[in-house]
Parts: sequence; C-alpha cells; structure tokens
Amino acid sequence: MEQNADIKSAPLQGVKVLEMGALIAGPYASGLLAQFGADVIKIEPPKEGDPLRKWRKLHNGTSLWWYTQSRNKKSVTLDLKFEEARAIVRRLVAEADIVIENFRPGTLEKWGLGWNELSAINPALIMVRISGYGQTGPNRERPGFAAIAESMGGLRYVTGFQDRPPVRVGVSLGDTLASLYGALGALMAMHHLKVNGGKGQFIDVALYEAVFAVMESLIPEYSVQGNVRERSGSSLPGISPSNTYPCADGQYVIIAGNGDAIFKRLMRAIGRDDLGDDPDLEHNDGRVRQNDKLDAAIAAWTMQHDLEHVLVVLDKAAVPNGRVYTAEDISKDPHYKARNMIERFELPDGQPIDLPGIVPKLSETPGRTNWVGPKLGEHTDEVLASVGIGADELKRMRSFGII
Repeated sequence: MEQNADIKSAPLQGVKVLEMGALIAGPYASGLLAQFGADVIKIEPPKEGDPLRKWRKLHNGTSLWWYTQSRNKKSVTLDLKFEEARAIVRRLVAEADIVIENFRPGTLEKWGLGWNELSAINPALIMVRISGYGQTGPNRERPGFAAIAESMGGLRYVTGFQDRPPVRVGVSLGDTLASLYGALGALMAMHHLKVNGGKGQFIDVALYEAVFAVMESLIPEYSVQGNVRERSGSSLPGISPSNTYPCADGQYVIIAGNGDAIFKRLMRAIGRDDLGDDPDLEHNDGRVRQNDKLDAAIAAWTMQHDLEHVLVVLDKAAVPNGRVYTAEDISKDPHYKARNMIERFELPDGQPIDLPGIVPKLSETPGRTNWVGPKLGEHTDEVLASVGIGADELKRMRSFGII
C-alpha cells in the first residue's frame, strides 16, 4: 500500500475527530476530514461493523466502496448498548475536537451521549449532527435516507422526462451533500472557536435541507411567478441551447452552447449561420423561446456524424462539449491521469485497487490517502490503550462483547 511519510504538512494535522454513525452521511463527512490529515477514530459495533462493509460489490467479503470511503480512518469496535462502552466514548470525547454522528435524533440522548452531556465533558467540542430531517421539527424522529431527502428537497420532481415518473441520480447525492455541509460547518465552527474566541457548538444538518439548498431558483421562481419547475429530461431549463444529443454511432454528446458568443460559434460549426445571425436568438431569453427549434437543428447535425467527429469539430470551434463517461472511460482518460484523480493502492490480499483522487487540490497542503479502509476493529487496542485501558481490561471487555 502506498504511504506518504510527510504527514506533518496536512492542513488538519492534529485535529481529532470521533465518528459515531454508519453508512454514508456521517462517515463521508469524517472521511473528508481524514483525507486532509485529521485523526479520525471510527466507532463500529463489534462482529458486523458498519453496514457499508457489505454494500454493493464485495471483494473477499468486504465492500470495495468501504475501502475508499473509510480511508485514513482508525476502526474501533464498541457496543454502545453497554455502559462501559459509552464510558469509553466519553473518555475519547474529552480529547476530541470534533464529533460526527448520524443517528436518528434522540438516540445518543438515550445513551447519555447527547450534546448536553458531551459538551459538559468538553466545552470546546464541535459536534456535527446529520439526520434525515434535522434535530427539531415534527419529522425529527422519522428515519431518513438520501432517496427520501432528494424527494422532499425538490430534486426528484425535476429529474427525468415529463412523460415518465421521476428518477433518481445514480448515487446517494442527498447523503454526500449533507456530508459536505457537515464538514464545512465543522471547519467554520473550528475557526470561530480558535480565531474569534468563540465556544464549542453543534452543527445541525438535515439531508433534505442539504438537497433543498442546491435547488437554485426553484423557490424564488415559485414565490414571484407561481412557476413550478417541471422535469426537462436532459436539457437545462431556461438556458438554451444545452442538451444531450444523439450521434450516428448510437453514442451521445453533451453540448453547452448557451453563451451568446458560444452559440454563434456552434451555429457556424454545424452549418447554420442563419440561426447564428438571427437577432431574435442573440441572447438567452430569445433562444429559450425557440429552444425546441434549436435542439432539432443541433440534433440533425449530430445524427449525421459519429461521436468522435462531433467532438473534434466542436473542440475546434471552442464550443463546450463532452462524451457521457462510463467508469471505463474515466479509468482510461488522460486528463484524469494527469491530475492524479485515479490513485492505485493494494488491498490486504495484494489485489490492486484504484481509488478516486483527493478533492479539492490544495497547492501547499494537499490531501492524501495514507491507507485504505481498515479491518473491523483494527485500531481498537491502540486507541483504547491511549486512554489508559490495559491489556487485561481489553481482554475482559472483548470476552463480554463490549469491544
């Protein structure tokens, strides 16, 4: 496995994070911090661990997804149904900067591990709380997943074609959006604590609100004009032309010709100077009114040529374009390689595995992958020893299933 010895330059070096949660939203947030040097201790239940370990494609019984989402984390097994395990959590919290959790609201409070209890132990603590509906409100105790959040947040309704049911994007976008807001909130709270002389606080992130927050002009358009945005297929509503067009070889090309100057270059490239010179189409508002006409003209051209020819012509004309990438396309793409966005490591059995590179790219203190997702409980003895638990006590707790 590839290692990087120079970890002192990591921007979050010295930040201690305790992760209590499972699957995506909480763990992805702490994973982002781990990639930039934070010391992340992940609490997992003994025996089975995080259910993500068994999600999607498995290799020797472990999810390949696990290895990327849990990179750079330390796995500690604790059964939080035992008071002894909860007492260990409190000892870890005393030394932590950030706690990240994504249990249903009220769960940690039942265990005596809620915000009031933990902040009393560590007044400087920052706690990120990610849930389906937030810590307050009538829906707070309802179970929440990304699929529901994407629906409530408005994303599902506008995704797909009008003559078909709403569809989902191919990833759990609601979870990862909430994770990003959670990580951002933690960093803002840490800045306030360390620079502005503030105090510890908790960050309340709801999955549906994370989705709702990126819905652009959805609500302003409704509040001012009563407009309910509908599904628009592969086009970009209110921005023209921008769509996915079929090519002669059965493949598709994405063309964004919606800038005024770009539109003129696009029309010249496809031999439709008449449209490019039409004063009614000079600006976006005029083009939107004739969007179907423009899409038809562009598609008539793309359907005469294979994808590669279309890409070459549009590149020459400086018109934004692209193919629809598969995993295979990504793995072979020279631009991905040039920017180190595919990183190769090894699994415990020596099997090579490629992981996505680290985003964003910091010029002086870049993130890095130091190790792939750990074995269940791989760091239990190490971490518990750091808070004064000896070998005999570890053995006893292990015999009772506490760790």
